[in-house]
Amino acid sequence: MKQFSLLLVILLFNSCQYFEKQVPSEKELLQKELKSINWKEVDEFPSVVECDKIENKKQRQQCFFEVMIQLIQQKLSSDTLAILYPELDTIEVKVTIFPNATMKFEPQFPKDSVAYDTIKIDSILRARLVDFPKVNPAIKRGIPVKTQFILPVILKVE
Repeated sequence: MKQFSLLLVILLFNSCQYFEKQVPSEKELLQKELKSINWKEVDEFPSVVECDKIENKKQRQQCFFEVMIQLIQQKLSSDTLAILYPELDTIEVKVTIFPNATMKFEPQFPKDSVAYDTIKIDSILRARLVDFPKVNPAIKRGIPVKTQFILPVILKVE
């Protein structure tokens, strides 16, 4: 009986190891969580007041892009670019929206573009593209984030 109880005590102490669970370290958990996040997409796209009522994510995104293109076209509708560059009918504008809701506009030109004075067009854009309505920044996991996108803006509508 003593041998049996000794065997039982040994088994009892050894079996405790099977109930212990390894707790992963903070670094391992952080790395696992960071790998699971898709950094190329946001939870909510930037938005303007006109589009806030739309529930569908894709429709709200499309509404935002249309409003932005419309606003940029209106601000660039003066004849400055049309007179200086009559052959320029569409310009691609890189829009950057920062977490603090400020915006930055940069014209995008082909790499081999020598037909346009890029510095002059850039300065015209910076002068004209001011006083935009409030834009809510994109949201990723509940935090405002910086987003960038390129919008094709038609300068000449025939």
